[in-house]
Amino acid sequence: MTLHDNVRAQLRAIETVMRLHQHWQSDAPDASAFNSDQPFCMDTLAPLEWLQWVLIPRMHQLLDNGQPLPQNFAIAPYYEVALDASHPLRERVLPELLALDALFADDNA
Repeated sequence: MTLHDNVRAQLRAIETVMRLHQHWQSDAPDASAFNSDQPFCMDTLAPLEWLQWVLIPRMHQLLDNGQPLPQNFAIAPYYEVALDASHPLRERVLPELLALDALFADDNA
């Protein structure tokens, strides 16, 4: 499998975890929520909303268009902080995000 194939598979794994645990939304947030100037739209989207509505679609778009993937990408550290230890999905989604990050480690990218 290529890096692109592995990234796409990992994005699907993240989506599957979110769907299995009822954290996948069927309705997008209001368009104004995406106009944030804060990293991860911290002031307008919940962390899992940003994952669903920003990161996953953008990564799929890069893959679909054959565009270069990010270098030295790491998303899990944000989620280690953003998702409180008591969040019901934290222990399920963090390993999937770490696996995504590992695909972008210097020796894999």
